[in-house]
Amino acid sequence: MPHAQTRAAEPNRWAVLALLGVAQLMVVLDSTIVNIALPSAQRDLGFSTGNRQWIVTAYALAFGSLLLVGGKLGDLFGRKWTFVGGLIGFSIASVLGGLAPSFGVLVVARTLQGAFGALLAPSALSLLTVTFADSPERAKAFGIFAAVATAGASVGLLLGGALTDALSWRWCMYVNLVIAIPAVFAALRLLVNERPLEHPRIDWTGVVLAGAGLFAIVYGFSEAETESWQAATTVISLAAGVVLLAAFVLSQRRIPNPLLPLHIVWDRARGGAFAAIIIAGSSVFAVFLFLTYFMQLNLGYSPLKTGLGFLPMTLMIFIVAPTIQTRVLPRVGVRPIVMTGMTLGVVSMALFFAQLEPSSTYVANVLPGLILIGIGMPCIFAPSFATATLGVARNEAGVASAMVTTCQQVGGAVGTAVLSTIFAGASSSYVSSHGKGPGVVGAAQVHGYTTAFTYAAIMFGIGLVVVGLVLPRRIEPQRQAAAEPAVELAA
Repeated sequence: MPHAQTRAAEPNRWAVLALLGVAQLMVVLDSTIVNIALPSAQRDLGFSTGNRQWIVTAYALAFGSLLLVGGKLGDLFGRKWTFVGGLIGFSIASVLGGLAPSFGVLVVARTLQGAFGALLAPSALSLLTVTFADSPERAKAFGIFAAVATAGASVGLLLGGALTDALSWRWCMYVNLVIAIPAVFAALRLLVNERPLEHPRIDWTGVVLAGAGLFAIVYGFSEAETESWQAATTVISLAAGVVLLAAFVLSQRRIPNPLLPLHIVWDRARGGAFAAIIIAGSSVFAVFLFLTYFMQLNLGYSPLKTGLGFLPMTLMIFIVAPTIQTRVLPRVGVRPIVMTGMTLGVVSMALFFAQLEPSSTYVANVLPGLILIGIGMPCIFAPSFATATLGVARNEAGVASAMVTTCQQVGGAVGTAVLSTIFAGASSSYVSSHGKGPGVVGAAQVHGYTTAFTYAAIMFGIGLVVVGLVLPRRIEPQRQAAAEPAVELAA
């Protein structure tokens, strides 16, 4: 009889995976879907080019600074309800953004999307962690989830281009309703709430220090991208972020119920996985950012055609990620796979900076590197996602999952700021040394792209060394902690 009950429960795991994957896709694609729609929104609402960055930055600031808090709330009060609350809140914020009559309302809507995304994203990954904790299908489930999380940004480019061309930029907001509302009903039916019988006190000191520190870091790098590294706001924000996060770490060592139990990070396997995620996240933004510019400005592609240009990479991610997790990982272990992904990242960036010229074509000069990065990214992210949450007690799965997304978010902010600054400096130097003759501006842009890809290759190389030194070759599956707090199950 118990065997029959287990078999009956197994299909629900895959239904839960489908639900979580759809929710994760919505959060990830929303970080890029608006980018392609920005020029249309700017014309409609009449805001300046200088203010345009706040449509992106508002989302990143709220999302990045509140992730640890969102993960902890799920651990304390039940992930089902933080997941459902995140979906509902994200829907309301999306409607507000779609109806926005002014720039200020749109910024508020994007901020709310980021805040509810910070509640939703760690809930999704932690629900996946506990749902497949004792399942032999755990590797396959994490492979599929990582494919969605990795490819979501390029899906956002494709969907944003299609909606903007066919309908309006406002549908880049409204489309979230098509995803979120059915997901709410599915979550109410499929998910079981799990929460501790005893609610420990919330670490408010950690909440303030972590939230303020992450906000300052993300804001500082955003300012570096749009202003300069020497700007007072950049220097003050980054310095304050470092000080606040250092104070946060010190506080977590002394508090009985910390926001982030430090053993989650200090574990060698999980720490190596977090490092791989943040370094790869920093590097891969070169692909989305500069290839988008290259295809639209140099190849003359429309937003929709640009999104389609990323489709081969997206397909490779969806094909490779589950295969890596189920067939390759059990044979060779985590470290060789992640190192292979970092190596492919170096090679793909090398292809871009060696081949891209003003006369380049998509098939000959862009597609080969995209295919390689489409193979390399799931080699990094799929095993890293699984390793970063492996062996974590059920009552700590939310905050461990939040650390995964935090690493992605901070890595993306760092990579965008650093590589954008490198691009701008290289382009300006090219114009200064070549004058302002015909074709110089286009050539300067391409020179900026290739210089940025060079540094992205170096970042992948650093990731290769770090992973080789930190990650254990093989990581044995760990049992959940025997002394976990008792939990209450509710509908």
